[in-house]
Amino acid sequence: MGGSSEGCGRFVKFSLFITNLVIFIASAIVFGLAIWTLVDKSFINELLGTNMFSGVVYVLIIMSLVVLFLSFLGCMGAAKEIKCMLLTYFTIIFLVFVVVLIGGILGYVFREKVTHTMRQEMHSSLKFYGNRRPVTQSWDSTQERLKCCGVDSYRDWQLYGRIPESCCQETYGGQKKPCVDNPNSQTIYMNGCLHITTEYVREHASVIAGCSIALAVLMMFAMLFSCSLFRMIK
Repeated sequence: MGGSSEGCGRFVKFSLFITNLVIFIASAIVFGLAIWTLVDKSFINELLGTNMFSGVVYVLIIMSLVVLFLSFLGCMGAAKEIKCMLLTYFTIIFLVFVVVLIGGILGYVFREKVTHTMRQEMHSSLKFYGNRRPVTQSWDSTQERLKCCGVDSYRDWQLYGRIPESCCQETYGGQKKPCVDNPNSQTIYMNGCLHITTEYVREHASVIAGCSIALAVLMMFAMLFSCSLFRMIK
């Protein structure tokens, strides 16, 4: 380590290794959560009229895989003290950091526009209920799982015909109460799906944003340590 004490060099090397080990574990967790979300939470895609939800999850899966590879590269670069590997690591992780930062800023700027778009798409999809199987399944799954009905209320369905049975509350035995012909607070889900779905998406977006911020902070330290170690290696 030219121009630096042996102790300082070991500290930087150890710090880079530990930082990348934490990034590796965090990325693996994010990857697992993204896969689970894709499998279990994609029922609202047709309802929104867009693959936005799954699209974000796919991006998250790809990014987590890239960061997994980068963290492994960083660990190897720190352990072996290979300058070429460290330079490659720094360059790619900087690009990933910029993408994460831009994504976070855009998500913050357009968060309210997403809510407006969701309202339009949900209203547009009502008329396709019963005619398009994916839309029908999406509405039924959303209303049953989130315990809601219509966009703003069950009255939205009355403009397009009968209220779906998926709006009916369940008894303790799992059977649907009769609510289609006589909807009331005892038999039907009174809350509209727009508000609940918006909060649902925002909660998941908050988790994603939190993970992104944590990874961004870790990547900043990783870039700092890799740059320092690169300069110390002869």
